[in-house]
Amino acid sequence: MSIVRINAITVPDETGPELLSRFQNRIGEVENMEGFENFELLRPSSDSNTWYVYTRWESEEAFMAWVHSPEFARGHAEANAQPVAHGSELLEFDVVLQAEKNHSYEQ
Repeated sequence: MSIVRINAITVPDETGPELLSRFQNRIGEVENMEGFENFELLRPSSDSNTWYVYTRWESEEAFMAWVHSPEFARGHAEANAQPVAHGSELLEFDVVLQAEKNHSYEQ
């Protein structure tokens, strides 16, 4: 089954719109990578200042190929030059069970 990697990013309120803009401008970078399955940018709906960058991959190898790709380097160059976040943590998961609307559970 797939793997999920979630980057939990601490983003001050005033830089949230800039973070969103940067991800919007990168559309197409990760979607074309071999083994990529899904991306979601999750903005907090409460008082939290932690945003989550959710990606789903067919394998660890596919994820690592993305991390070592020129597209990844390009996408993170601006973030490193002018950061809008104050820290991040990578959360790693293996998908062991999933369900989709109108489908049975899959293992």
